[in-house]
Amino acid sequence: MEVLSVLKSDLKELPKLRDSISYIYMEHARIDQDALAIMFEVGDGRIPVPVASLTCLMLGPGTTITHAAVKTIAENGCLIVWCGENATRFYASGMGETRSARNTLLQAKLCMDPDKHLSVVRKMYEIRFPQMPTKGLTLEQIRGMEGIRVRQAYQTFSKQYGVKWNKRDYKQKEWDNTDPVNRALSEANAILYSLCQAAIVSLGYSTALGFIHTGKSLSFVYDIADLYKADTTIPAAFEAVSRGTEELSRNVRINCRKYFASVGVLKRIAKDIEIIFLINDSENDDSKNIGDIWDEDGTTISGGVNHGREVD
Repeated sequence: MEVLSVLKSDLKELPKLRDSISYIYMEHARIDQDALAIMFEVGDGRIPVPVASLTCLMLGPGTTITHAAVKTIAENGCLIVWCGENATRFYASGMGETRSARNTLLQAKLCMDPDKHLSVVRKMYEIRFPQMPTKGLTLEQIRGMEGIRVRQAYQTFSKQYGVKWNKRDYKQKEWDNTDPVNRALSEANAILYSLCQAAIVSLGYSTALGFIHTGKSLSFVYDIADLYKADTTIPAAFEAVSRGTEELSRNVRINCRKYFASVGVLKRIAKDIEIIFLINDSENDDSKNIGDIWDEDGTTISGGVNHGREVD
């Protein structure tokens, strides 16, 4: 019943949908369909959750979910992520709401063209340094500026919350030996990654086609998440540790909800990707039909049509 009371408290603390952020992490529970909602069964308790208000459902160890619940969740545009304890590892994820490949194709075009790729990278860094012109600086110089920015963020919140800080040091195989603030940072970042993944997939982009990060299935997720860490997960982690380590994971999740809502992460993701990819109104035109066929001159022709000539 302790888990049930914590869950009820967490649900009350979920921001409203108009704040453009909502996620739930659940472990050791059964999830089933309940009319147009889903039902969490924890011990002897049952809690209905209106799935339409969720952006991302994170399933930790010990959870079982029915096919009907997955169908309801998917139909409401909520992303399901199967993850490790305290959301620290990703194992699998569901499919987003969009069925159009338009944004993925644009992303691929930008990613594969060296000049356009570099322009996107520069835009990503410009968002982090809005008051500082980066024109004329080399990529190495900009990366150095980013390193200083992150280091200063750690030091600032360490001083603000009175939490000792040495360095970012995290090894999955030595999780229990990692100091509390590094564990809190890892848990907070994992939640941010999940939320960014949900937004990216829902917007029809690929999580794998990264620009700063590369070679991972979530490279673009890491690219986008790095835009917001200094304003969200870093203060969330230090604030959680300042309250003690007894309920560290729960406090990290509560703090993340607070900071994500105050920053408006989901609204910013959609807007920032448009800025990064230099998307204008004409590129947002969705006049092409889903299922069209590529032609050799670069245009498309109608799909769902038998293009074979009739033979007498």
